[in-house]
Amino acid sequence: MKRIFKKIKEKIQSIKKKIKPKVQKIKVKKGKIEFEDIFPKETKVEETKYYTPPFVKRYPKVEELPQGYGEDKLVLQTRDPWWIHAYWELTPFTYEKVKSELKENFSKAKKVLRVYDITNIIFDGTNAHRYFDIQINDYANNWYIDVGGPGRSWCVDLGLKLPDNRFITLIRSNVVHTPLDGPSWITDEEWMIPEDVFARLYGMGVGLGLSSPVGKGWQEEVKKKIWQPLASGALASMVSPVKKEIKKRKFWLVVNTELIVYGATEPDATVYVQGKHIPLRPDGTFSLRFALPDGKQVIPVKGVSNDRLEERTITPIVTKETR
Repeated sequence: MKRIFKKIKEKIQSIKKKIKPKVQKIKVKKGKIEFEDIFPKETKVEETKYYTPPFVKRYPKVEELPQGYGEDKLVLQTRDPWWIHAYWELTPFTYEKVKSELKENFSKAKKVLRVYDITNIIFDGTNAHRYFDIQINDYANNWYIDVGGPGRSWCVDLGLKLPDNRFITLIRSNVVHTPLDGPSWITDEEWMIPEDVFARLYGMGVGLGLSSPVGKGWQEEVKKKIWQPLASGALASMVSPVKKEIKKRKFWLVVNTELIVYGATEPDATVYVQGKHIPLRPDGTFSLRFALPDGKQVIPVKGVSNDRLEERTITPIVTKETR
């Protein structure tokens, strides 16, 4: 019996040497040799090195925006100098509450956007410069509004207009400001200078030197200095620092510059430019033209409200250099 097991053991060892790359386990059951034809782990790893899983395209989950957020809200935003945009949400609770309060008048009321011009005031609901109404349908939740007024401040109420012209405000918007449709005239007020200093700077710019006149007659002196040489056919000192005898030659060149100052305020306000009262147009706008010589020009503009309770000063500063 020992010899038989010895021979079997030797046979198993010889078989292992021959099939080692392919066989993992060899078993002996009831005198019979059994083995599993399983590839070793090294072989499996070698195969998986070149395995590419199938490509599965994944799409991000897109969630729809809710129809509402359960909050009474009216939002106003600026589109351009002439147009603003409003969108709103009115909850069913508020709608039903107003409906129960108005009773039979509710069915007769018109849904309206009331647009207020509240430029340069603290709006309390009753002190707007003016307002206009836009009738909308019951299903609208946003509206583009043509305000027709650049450089103004606006606020909008969503409400109901009753047959007796009473207006019931449901929700009120934020305040927005439409930009100007041209260059802004706003200048930091910290650069304001007194009138006499301005006169001396202006006079030095047109060649009057340090002895520039001040007072009521300084503008006339500046005008004479600018235009008298041009009227006689010569170049003004502000055009070129070098004097030339132009009369002996036919060729000549004159270059002048002008500055246009324009703005707007309330039609019933009073405006002063360099201390001089400036008449306003019916819509509250104004414009002025100035000669623009070399140097720094400071032009203070002051506006005073009709009731004299409010005052604002804006001072443009312009610097010119001729080469």
